[in-house]
Amino acid sequence: MKSFEYAAPKNLKDATALLGEKWGEVEILAGGTDLITSLKQQITTPSRVVSLKNISDLRGIKSGKNGLQIRAMTRLSELVNNGDVQKHFPALATAAKNIASPQMLAMGTVGGELCQRPRCWYYRNGFGLLGTQDGASLVRDGENRYHAIFGTDGPALFVSASSLGPVLVALGATLTAEGPKGKTRQIEASQFFRAPRSDQERETALEPNEVLTEISIPMSGLRNATYEVRHRHGLDWPYVTATVAFTDHNGSASEPRIVLGHVAPTPWSATAAAQALNGATIDEAAAAKCAEAAIQGAKPLSKNAYKVQLVKAAVKRAVLATRAA
Repeated sequence: MKSFEYAAPKNLKDATALLGEKWGEVEILAGGTDLITSLKQQITTPSRVVSLKNISDLRGIKSGKNGLQIRAMTRLSELVNNGDVQKHFPALATAAKNIASPQMLAMGTVGGELCQRPRCWYYRNGFGLLGTQDGASLVRDGENRYHAIFGTDGPALFVSASSLGPVLVALGATLTAEGPKGKTRQIEASQFFRAPRSDQERETALEPNEVLTEISIPMSGLRNATYEVRHRHGLDWPYVTATVAFTDHNGSASEPRIVLGHVAPTPWSATAAAQALNGATIDEAAAAKCAEAAIQGAKPLSKNAYKVQLVKAAVKRAVLATRAA
């Protein structure tokens, strides 16, 4: 591990003042479940690490008439066990619970989960964020079993590692970031994740000198559910996830959102599937039709076409799961 300066400020103002102007100069330490490994493997070599552990204002979950506010340093275990999350947002509770590892749930934070770096083994083995060598992609015709099947026309072929991200997009969440001098801005969850086009970019809309502080989810009464396809019940990341959310209008789905996870560099909105579900009664036929529509636009790589069928299965089961939500 390369030596670095360590800081643990007690407030956000001091924390943002310690951040850098360029990515890689300074890294933020939340729960550490991702960053510590990256530091040990020298995937990232910052000159300073800023810990948020002493900033009490960044922890906790509050529920009110305007919605649910989740502070970014809230532990994943607290999210799983929160009664309001379980009652109103079963999709979010399921996604967090399915992370499964007791260590990850105990130490991992909501903000850290959203900002974790890609799990692509080319990136993790020193070939850069886009997995290239001598200007050519190692991913496109290489070992890409777990890579993207949507959005594969660009240089980023990894999949967004966040399990909570697709759920927050489907639920219409808004994220708050704070930068220098207390300046804050609101970012819709659908705009938070980015597909970088160079190794110098990051996978979120955050600036290098900003801290993710809060996630807000409106209490809009959406029926919602998440379904994940995993290798057995392992502690690894899922192959495919699907989140479905809609307003129940006299027994039929109104204005549905269907968002896929682990199939693209960002959470992937399956707009054709949402259109197929709009106005439908939730039953086997509607779920099957929706699942078929969900794979429109898929462009698998050389070794991951199996994910197309998994998308269909995940979407169908997530749609049907909303009946019990």
